[in-house]
Amino acid sequence: MLDITKDIQSLTTFRRRSGDFIKLLKKNKRPVVLTVRGKAAAVVQDAASYQRLLDIAARADVEEGIRQGLEDLSKGRTRPAREFFDEFETEHEIRR
Repeated sequence: MLDITKDIQSLTTFRRRSGDFIKLLKKNKRPVVLTVRGKAAAVVQDAASYQRLLDIAARADVEEGIRQGLEDLSKGRTRPAREFFDEFETEHEIRR
């Protein structure tokens, strides 16, 4: 979780002390917001934490796809696969 009292730093400070920041990122697993002229410009975090975020996002995408599929099924917005493939093959002039 981001701590706004500690995890917002200027890009200049980050450049000067990047080695210290890398050690801190690995230790506390919190991202750091870098600012330019007082405005947020970038967020940096350690690679393991970023990978964890990617994994969570991918899992959420899969779960949303499943949820949508189940909703389609419950609302009758489906059709047999054979019907779809027959139509697809006809439309694209595919012979079996």
